[in-house]
Amino acid sequence: MGTSTTSTSTPAAEGAVETRGIEPVPDHERRGRVRELFPTWVAANISVLLLTMGASLVINNGLNLWQVLAVAAIASAVSFGLVGLLSVSGKWGGAPGAMLSRATFGVRGNYFPGAILWVARFGWETINAVTGAYAILTVLRLVFGIKPNDVLVVVTLLGFVACTFLVSGMGRKALNVCNKYSTYLFSAISVVVLVYLVVKMPWSDILHKAPGDAALMVAGIGTIAAGGISWVPTGPDFARYLPHSASGKKIVGTTISGAALVLVPMVLMGGVMAVSKPSLANQNTDPMSFLGDALPSAIAIPYLITALIGMMLINSLSMYSAGFTAQTMGVKLPRALAVSINAVISLVGGLFMMLVAKDFIGQFIAFLTLLAVSFSAWIGVYGIDMARRRKLAVRYDAESLMNTGRTSRYWYTGGFCWQAMTAWAVALAAGLCFTKVQWFTGPLATTWIGANGLGWAATIALSAAVFAVLPAPRENAPAAPADEPAEEPAKAHHPVEVG
Repeated sequence: MGTSTTSTSTPAAEGAVETRGIEPVPDHERRGRVRELFPTWVAANISVLLLTMGASLVINNGLNLWQVLAVAAIASAVSFGLVGLLSVSGKWGGAPGAMLSRATFGVRGNYFPGAILWVARFGWETINAVTGAYAILTVLRLVFGIKPNDVLVVVTLLGFVACTFLVSGMGRKALNVCNKYSTYLFSAISVVVLVYLVVKMPWSDILHKAPGDAALMVAGIGTIAAGGISWVPTGPDFARYLPHSASGKKIVGTTISGAALVLVPMVLMGGVMAVSKPSLANQNTDPMSFLGDALPSAIAIPYLITALIGMMLINSLSMYSAGFTAQTMGVKLPRALAVSINAVISLVGGLFMMLVAKDFIGQFIAFLTLLAVSFSAWIGVYGIDMARRRKLAVRYDAESLMNTGRTSRYWYTGGFCWQAMTAWAVALAAGLCFTKVQWFTGPLATTWIGANGLGWAATIALSAAVFAVLPAPRENAPAAPADEPAEEPAKAHHPVEVG
């Protein structure tokens, strides 16, 4: 069995390379500011795939400009509202989401949802790596006239993965610096693109386009929101350096505003560009090449380079959190080296997608759908657990989070919180029943929920409802030190926190 390990045994993360792993951050290192989350969630959404998804809302769903705007706004508010809400647990416990999840599911029970989240993270990083490699190939074609080939595909994908591995391995400070300046850069080039669209697009056709079906708006919200849902379990990772006094409302507001600043304009821009170039929504092989046709080279090239930086940061943020998940799953490596597992898998998966599978967009939508469902079962249970912990004097016990043995407060019954495990398993199975992708159709996929892409929402609601109605879990009493009375350890923890 495991033993208890306190957070004070690991050096502080003050250097250029972050050395702290999954252990909770002690109070004296909690120097973060809520405003640091803003560029983090801006960077997490700098993806040209949002343009393609926005175009799909016009071409495939038949929506007009105002409906696309509503879909993007609602999807960003709902999905990143959940990200911000569950991020609050990061400042409560000072630990990554994968680690805090031990308190919800039990020391052993956490391995089950943790494994699925880890595998899903592999897929997300592979999608990002492929998108980044395609961006490099498009820049090479536009600038130097170099046509892609298999050797060039391997080299560009390897280069992209290596860069993301380097940045994510350096840790929180490096990510914060990169996120900050990429936000400025992307904002500047986006203004240029917007000016071009305002001047050149056929606005009479765009503004007078007939509205699409309301059901297709709902389906569009589900598709766009699925991307944001994938960030929910990692939200606490970026809030764990915030002090206990940080405002929970500000965390939620900053998260939503940072994401919406990029997500809404990019989806809207994709919809506008689709009017002049309908093939934008049908780039099944290469999701980047359309920019060379939809925009003049003088704008497309810097925009692609900026988006490339953004996609590298998206992957770096994902790999950063994946390192924590790997450590929580028992990988005996420092966080920076644990990231290498995800880097290798995303490289292999990316090569398969680019050289063998070919149909990128179809695979992306299928993956995004399954990703949202797999994360949603965890979200509902974790959210109810957070609601219950708001009333506790000790929301998360640092020593028990690091203790994988029977003396842990989170051992429950045999290492499992059966209530959380039951709710998670039931909701996950139900969510898959509502799911339809290229190679799988659930028995409930033709229902209103399934047909409108809301399986993820039903999964969250079901997991939360089941966990809420089951008997509330009772944490084990922490073991007392040999030289102290049994009741003393509880008095040593943090006082009641607000927000």
